[in-house]
Amino acid sequence: MRSVSDRIRHALLFEILGICLLLPLGTAFLGLDTHEMGVIGVGSAIIATLWNYVYNLMFDRIKLRMTGTAVKTTVSVRVLHALLFEGGLIILILPPMALYLGISLYEALLLDAAIVVFYLVYAFIYNWIYDRVFPIPPLPEEATVQHQG
Repeated sequence: MRSVSDRIRHALLFEILGICLLLPLGTAFLGLDTHEMGVIGVGSAIIATLWNYVYNLMFDRIKLRMTGTAVKTTVSVRVLHALLFEGGLIILILPPMALYLGISLYEALLLDAAIVVFYLVYAFIYNWIYDRVFPIPPLPEEATVQHQG
């Protein structure tokens, strides 16, 4: 398992590198200037981080009330969790994005979709590279089994 310091390094590097990549790509492909892209990137990251905390706190409390457990999660509950999280995030991000850029909500939705696609690809590549640069140390029992084999 990863340590707390490793998880913090992972999250900070992810956000910093993501914004560093998003700025020039957004400027080149989305027609926004660097300042606009920076405000959108940083603003979206802040909103997503705050929403993540609030949403997961609410979701866990509701799940505990409805199922009696906050631990056990089925695949269908995970899918619902992800869909509701993303839906809420869109509702929170689109109005300020549209207002800041002076565009319609539909145009903001298209812009947000492009950013989501970027982050999906980026997250896959980032995590793949991160796992190779900073491999997860084996659990003590895994090291014993590997050492005996």
